[in-house]
Amino acid sequence: MNRRRRTKILIDGSPHLARKLASEIEQSYAVHVVTEPHHALTMIKMRETAKKTLFYLGEVLITETKVQIGQSFGIGIVVGDEEALSYQMAVIDAAYEADLVETTNWTVLLEEEERHICETREKREANLLKTKVNFEMMDV
Repeated sequence: MNRRRRTKILIDGSPHLARKLASEIEQSYAVHVVTEPHHALTMIKMRETAKKTLFYLGEVLITETKVQIGQSFGIGIVVGDEEALSYQMAVIDAAYEADLVETTNWTVLLEEEERHICETREKREANLLKTKVNFEMMDV
């Protein structure tokens, strides 16, 4: 599983999953915090659709953490004031970078969480569509 997909699942999914995976690594390995969780501002890039040019929409607050497990580094960047999640994501990222044994079992958990996220999103969209007004019918 690639980093982008894994990160999306951990951010959109249950906070319990990230906590569980990170604590599993913390119990078995020494985790050295390279950079404590800290806040920063980053620019948001957007693509203008007509001319296909990039522009900066504005700034967003992020929380960033860097950790090291053995010789491997991990980084966790989360939008908002989320120090715990940022740290947990950094630990998980470092575990994948170090190719630790525990990560082989995580794919199933992450895919299961991804399915749960999709189901929840589909239910929410279905509920929203129930409230959609058809203006063509109102004209009759």
